[in-house]
Amino acid sequence: MIAMDTADSNQKSTRHWGPSRPLPVTQLLKAPSLLHGFDYTAAMVKLCRDIVRHVPVLAAVDMSRVLVTATISRKNTKYGLQARVTPMRFAGGALTTRRRGMLYGLERYFVNDVEMLYLLTFVLPRFLDRSFEEKLTTVVHELFHLSPAFDGDIRRLGGRCSAHSHSKKKYDDHMTALTREYLAHHDQPAVLEFLRLNFNDLQKTHGGARVIVVPRPRMIPISGRMTV
Repeated sequence: MIAMDTADSNQKSTRHWGPSRPLPVTQLLKAPSLLHGFDYTAAMVKLCRDIVRHVPVLAAVDMSRVLVTATISRKNTKYGLQARVTPMRFAGGALTTRRRGMLYGLERYFVNDVEMLYLLTFVLPRFLDRSFEEKLTTVVHELFHLSPAFDGDIRRLGGRCSAHSHSKKKYDDHMTALTREYLAHHDQPAVLEFLRLNFNDLQKTHGGARVIVVPRPRMIPISGRMTV
């Protein structure tokens, strides 16, 4: 365990959300108010829970410690980043890392006093306008990035590109196979229906949508005496 000899380090390096400070919600599409419209974040959480329940290689994932969020794309182009996973720990689940001789930590996020180990973020509305199959495979792809130890680090596959292995094609083929495995065994088709809606469909069907948007965690330089 590493202790920091800095009196206010915990205050500067943590964010807390709960009943008195709700997670920030943003309207993706216009609705009468944030109380109306489709809760895209909640639907995605429900889908992710169903996926990890039916795909054995993802069984270690605990969605209660994954904060599902969105980022709003400035340009609604078809190509570009669709989604990303932000690990809240360093290699091996470590709380700190050393870069250029300097020790760093990462902001830590708590929701209702439960610490989040990952941010799972979808780029909207860009993600919405992919095909149903592409969107579902993207969700599986991002969940697979979570470490099988579920320690806040990413899954490391070795080689120069440890996140996607030495062959992107083989990695993509594996994600397609896992997606088909899920579709063959899942028993709640209703959890998938929202993925069939594109940007315009979502607006026509629900009149609007809301998503959770939080900043990416900051790297925090750690000063003061360190004891291990």
